[in-house]
Amino acid sequence: MSDTRRVLFWRHGRTAWNVENRFQGQTDIELDRTGHAQADRAGRLLATMEPDAIVASDLRRAADTAGYLGRATGLRIEFDKGLRERFGGSWEGLTGVELAERWPVEHARMDIPDGESISEVGDRMQAAVDRALARTPDGGLLVVVSHGAALRVAISRMLGIPDEQREILGPLSNCCWSVLRQHRGMWRLMEHNAASLPEPVVLSDDA
Repeated sequence: MSDTRRVLFWRHGRTAWNVENRFQGQTDIELDRTGHAQADRAGRLLATMEPDAIVASDLRRAADTAGYLGRATGLRIEFDKGLRERFGGSWEGLTGVELAERWPVEHARMDIPDGESISEVGDRMQAAVDRALARTPDGGLLVVVSHGAALRVAISRMLGIPDEQREILGPLSNCCWSVLRQHRGMWRLMEHNAASLPEPVVLSDDA
């Protein structure tokens, strides 16, 4: 296994439900006009990093976001259902205020009574990223286009952070990304919730 591969985790652009603070889950919501503009800008920017592979959730908001990068690079996009957002059951479509009123205890813990558990999300996200990495060349850059909650769990898993401590990582904003890089057999977080290209590191902490 290469010790120089990178994975860029990219959240989809904005949707109307993002604006309304509605729990999207696996409801197939489209990007709004701002979301398309965000994905166009970010896609052209990320293309300059010369990714080697792109894999995306098949939900439209992620698939359409990935499409901007695919067109900018000429790369074929692979779609993997394992990269979908956390299934929210009866929470999907409700606002944060409504959830807090109806399920105050569960909402505070983000414990969805009839939804998917965080461990289940982590297992399928980790498997999907592993499948994509197996198709990524040594020294290459893999772009994973997915959803806010699912991405935070995936990043935590790769960094060895327990699922219940995933909130150590701040959330990802619409169309922002995080970059992980392999170093001596482990993954390092190089950028988080970024919207600009990473600056080169002149001196490492173990130089």
